[in-house]
Amino acid sequence: MDWYRGGLSSRRLAVLIRHLPRDSAVNLADHGEAAQWGTAEHLLAAAVDHLAAANWMTAALHRDEDDEPPEYPEPVPRPGRRPEEPEGLEPEEQGPSEGELGDTPGAEPERAPASGPSARELARFFG
Repeated sequence: MDWYRGGLSSRRLAVLIRHLPRDSAVNLADHGEAAQWGTAEHLLAAAVDHLAAANWMTAALHRDEDDEPPEYPEPVPRPGRRPEEPEGLEPEEQGPSEGELGDTPGAEPERAPASGPSARELARFFG
């Protein structure tokens, strides 16, 4: 109400909103589950995927020749990607569109609430 009544400037309001905690209602509404995924969560999901692939490879190498090969493990679900999407797509095709992340064309990419990479940068790197 302070902004509406003129007691709070638009710039100050924007700063307050930009620095809300990662699990705030505004960030969850704007970014969905991706707001809860930071660098540590993406690294942990990548480590789990790599360990599962290594275990699958070991099981495939040490099976009997007559046995069926084991199924390749499913990757840990990431925010912004539907499970039926293939892995080979470009990050722009996989992740949320610009409108879903609240970006405007030509504007600087929005940063994650805490210091570090944005949700889009993490999706591109770990996607």
